[in-house]
Amino acid sequence: GSRFIYSKAESDPLIAELRKELYCEPYETIEWGETRNMVAPMDNYSPLPSVMKCLQNVLAIYESLPIIQPLKNFVRKAGLRFCVEYMAAEDLQTNYIDIGPVNKALNMISAYHAADSNLKHPTVINHMMRVVDYLWLAEDGMKMKGYNGSQCWDTSFAIQAVSECHLMDEFPSMSTKVWSYLERTQILSTETSQATVAYEYESEAYRGKFYRHLSKGGWPFSTSAHGWPISDCTGEGLKAVLALTKCRAVTKGLKDGSLKPIDETRLHDAVNVLLKYQNEDGGWPTYENNRGFGWFEQLNPSEVFGDIMIDYSYVECSMAAMTAMADFHKMYPSHRKEEIKHSVEKGRDFLKSLQRPDGSWYGSWACCFCYACWFGVEGLIQAGEPTASPAIQKACSFLLSHQRPNGGWGEDFTSSYDKDYAENGMDAYGDEGSGVVNTGWALLALSLAKCDDVMAVRRGIQYLMKRQLPSGDWPQEGIVGVFNRSC
Repeated sequence: GSRFIYSKAESDPLIAELRKELYCEPYETIEWGETRNMVAPMDNYSPLPSVMKCLQNVLAIYESLPIIQPLKNFVRKAGLRFCVEYMAAEDLQTNYIDIGPVNKALNMISAYHAADSNLKHPTVINHMMRVVDYLWLAEDGMKMKGYNGSQCWDTSFAIQAVSECHLMDEFPSMSTKVWSYLERTQILSTETSQATVAYEYESEAYRGKFYRHLSKGGWPFSTSAHGWPISDCTGEGLKAVLALTKCRAVTKGLKDGSLKPIDETRLHDAVNVLLKYQNEDGGWPTYENNRGFGWFEQLNPSEVFGDIMIDYSYVECSMAAMTAMADFHKMYPSHRKEEIKHSVEKGRDFLKSLQRPDGSWYGSWACCFCYACWFGVEGLIQAGEPTASPAIQKACSFLLSHQRPNGGWGEDFTSSYDKDYAENGMDAYGDEGSGVVNTGWALLALSLAKCDDVMAVRRGIQYLMKRQLPSGDWPQEGIVGVFNRSC
C-alpha cells in the first residue's frame, strides 16, 4: 500500500497553527494508539460493538507483528489489485461520477496514484471533470452535495402530481419534455448508453465479479450517467412513464415521431428490475438485495451511522415497487401476471409486518413518520387492502393524533434519530410547530385512506393554502431528508 506524506509537515507554520487549534492538548503529547475508539459523545450514534473493537485491536497487531509481514504484504498486494480493478469498474459504469461523493474522492485519489501521479492521465482527467457534479453553490458558499442530484426522483413525483390533478394536457410542453427526460434517463436502455463501455458490465459475469445488481431498465435517483438503479426510483420512474402515456401531447409526439418511444420491451425491463430487487422478506431494498444477516451490524465500523451493513427492506422502497407493478399490471395484464400478483401480495404482507403497534411506520429516507405513513398506506391500498382494514385505520388514527392545532403536522430530524415522533420538532423551523412538507405527506395518506374525519383533512388543506406564497411555491423550512438514521 501507499500513503501520502507531506514532507514539510513538521516545519510548516500553518500545520503548527492547525494542530494548536484542533487539539485540546499539545499535539506531540498525544498517544495515538490509545485514540482508536475515541469519538465525541454527540457523534456516537451507533457505538462500536465489542466484537468490532476486538477485531480492530487484532488488526493493529496483524499490521505490526514482524513474523507475519511477508504474508501480510502478499495478501495486501492481491487485495489492492482487486480494489483498483473494482474502483475502475465503478468509474466506468458511472461515467466517473461514482455512487456518492465519499467514494468519488477515494476513487479519484486512487486513480491518481495508479496513474503514477500523472494529472494528465485520461482516467485522472475524467475524474476531475466530474467533481463539479457534486458541487452546489449555496447562499453561504460552496458545498459538497451528498449525491449528484435528485433530478429523476423529483421529476417522477412532479409529473405524477400533475397527472393526478388532470393537468398534463394543460401543459403539453412540460409533459413532452418530461417524457423525453425519462426516456433518455432509463439506465442502459437507449442506443447512446448501450454504445458505452458501461453496457459491457451488464453481463452476468461482470455483475457477479463486482457484486452489481441488474441495471438495464431501471431508473436512477439523479441521472442516467450516474448509472446506479434504485428500486424506488425505478418504481416512481415507471409510474411516471405510464401516467404520461395518457397525455394527448405525448401520444401525438409518439405518433408523429417528434418523441422517442419507450416501447413495451423497456417497460418489461423495468418490471424485471423490480421483481429481482424483492428481498426474501417480501420487501424491497435500495441498491441491491439483502446479502447478509442482522448480526453483520456487529461489524459496523461507523459510530455516526446506524444499520448500514446490509441493504434492508424499507417501507418507502416497497411501496414504490409495489404500486409501480400494480399500475403496470392494469395496463399490461398478461405480462408475468402470476409473478407480479405474488410479488405484490408478499409486499403487502411485508408492509403489515413493519407497521408499529401505534399504527405508524418508521421512515428511513425522510423525516419520518408522516412520510412513512404515506408510503405504507398507499402501498397497502394499491395492493388491494380495503380502507376499512385495521392496518389502514390504525395509520389514520396515528396521524390524526398528531395533528397540530393550526391544522398541520410537524416533525423533524430527531424523529429519525430517536425513532420516536418529534412532537415539537418543527417549532424552530416551521409555523407554530407545523411544516408544509410533513402536512402534505400526512394529507396524502389520509386522503388515500378515505379518512372519516373530513374536517381534519380540510383543516390540513387550509393550512397548506394559508402557507402558499404569492409565487405559487411554499416557504423553505427545516430539513426533511435523512438517511442512515442520523445523516
